[in-house]
Amino acid sequence: MSKDKKAVVLLSGGLDSATCLAIAKSEHYEVHTLSFRYGQRHSYELDRASNLSREFGAASHRIVDIDLSQFGGSALTDPELEVPKHDDVQGIGETIPITYVPARNTVFLSLSLAFAETISATDIFIGVNALDYSGYPDCRLEYIKAFEAMANLATKAGVEGDGSMRIHTPLIQLTKAQIISKGLALDVDYGVTLSCYDPEEGGVPCRRCDACLLREKGFADNGVLDPSLC
Repeated sequence: MSKDKKAVVLLSGGLDSATCLAIAKSEHYEVHTLSFRYGQRHSYELDRASNLSREFGAASHRIVDIDLSQFGGSALTDPELEVPKHDDVQGIGETIPITYVPARNTVFLSLSLAFAETISATDIFIGVNALDYSGYPDCRLEYIKAFEAMANLATKAGVEGDGSMRIHTPLIQLTKAQIISKGLALDVDYGVTLSCYDPEEGGVPCRRCDACLLREKGFADNGVLDPSLC
C-alpha cells in the first residue's frame, strides 16, 4: 500500500478508537483524525484524542463542534439523565441503554465522509464493536454495510468511479480483551486513553459505568493492569 494513501480515523480518545488509529497507521495510511465535541459529559476525552493524534503522527486532527445536547435523549448529552452504574460487568443489561446517543454514528460518519471527500480520501476507520459493547444499534456490521453503500451513492468519488468509499471496522468482531491485546502489540499507550462515560474532575474514570466495567474486564482477561489506573 502506498505511503500516501489517506484515511480519516474517527477518534474519540477512548480505548477502541486509539486501537483503530494504531491499526490504520500500521497499514501505512496517512491518517487524518476527526473528533467531535457534541455536548458529551465526558468531554475530557477530547484532550486524550489530541494527545493520541500527536503520538501517532497524524497528518491532521480536527475537533468538530456539533451540539447534540440540544436534542437530549441520552445520559451522555442530557445532564438531567443519570449514567447507569453497576458493581460489576454482570450488571450490564441486554437492552439498549440510556447512554445510547440517537443517530450519533450516523452523524459522525456523515461528517467524516464530507471531510474524506475534501482531502481525496476513500477510506474511513471507525472503532465500532459488536461483541463487548453496550448494545448500540449503530455499532452493528449490517449498519456499517448499509452506510458504506449509501456513501458510494452519495459521493462524487462513488458516482464518477474514481474509487469506492470504504468504511473500515477492524474491531467489530473482537472482544474487548482481543482489542486490548491487538493494541498492546501495536504499542498503544492505553494510559492516555479515557473510556469513562461519567468521569470525575480531571477525567478520573468512575469505574462503574458500562464503558469502565467492559474496559476493566478486557484488561483483566489479558492479565495486565489498566495503565490509566496506575
